[in-house]
Amino acid sequence: MIDPASFESAFLPTVPDDEAFWFPFRGPQLLLKSTGGKGASPLRRDEFLSLGLEVIRAQYIGALNGVGCVAAELQKDAPEVTGHQYLDLRRAFFALDPSEFAAAGLAFQIQYWDKNHRFCGGCGGPLALKQTERAKRCDPCDRDFYPPVVPAMIVRVVRGDHILMTRQSRFPKGMYGLVAGFLEPGETLEECVAREVLEETGVRVHNVRYFGSQPWPFPHQIMIGFVADYLSGDIVVDTSELEEAAWFNRSEMPMLPPPISLARRLIDDFLNAD
Repeated sequence: MIDPASFESAFLPTVPDDEAFWFPFRGPQLLLKSTGGKGASPLRRDEFLSLGLEVIRAQYIGALNGVGCVAAELQKDAPEVTGHQYLDLRRAFFALDPSEFAAAGLAFQIQYWDKNHRFCGGCGGPLALKQTERAKRCDPCDRDFYPPVVPAMIVRVVRGDHILMTRQSRFPKGMYGLVAGFLEPGETLEECVAREVLEETGVRVHNVRYFGSQPWPFPHQIMIGFVADYLSGDIVVDTSELEEAAWFNRSEMPMLPPPISLARRLIDDFLNAD
């Protein structure tokens, strides 16, 4: 989550850009300056321009601690650069400080939108950036297009001292997460929680309550976290979605998701409860 005390989102430059942070992406990978060990830092404007990399398109996204930030798209075959590294956002989480990472996440979403929404879905004509808000405009169709934000829910289901955890085949060996899924048209968030848990695990829940949310730039979700109590049902795994689901006692937990995730916050909150 972006700290409002350190980052001010904006679609037009509000501070001089000669010292701006640049967040250039080669596909899903962010170019960062290596600082030793696993550390890395965003590039300042002059540092980035000195590398001579071709920029396909760029957008201003706001100011971090009073310094402007620019999201940029590089060529998909942009070369490696000595003293620098390309990291996907999950790895960048461990290399950047929280405010830098949050700005990088927003930068990825904006450049992804800029790259993938260049033409009107109605007439097929080119879109132009608006100067009054972060949007693109098709004048012939009199339509505006905004960066998409796709709502997804994630839920911690509790039964006494046990928590319902699930495993997908793409997870690292031994790691479990929580039930998650996307909101469907016509659903409330609470209905989405109940449906996803039932579909994926065969378990019915009740007493669904809000926990927190997290921007999830992979590429443009908002993860909305809930807590729910077990109501009924035995676990029946939907193998098209999951590899496994099981109840875990707080004293015998499996490998957990990384700290970057809202899933981990939900699990840690359960483990730290009195």
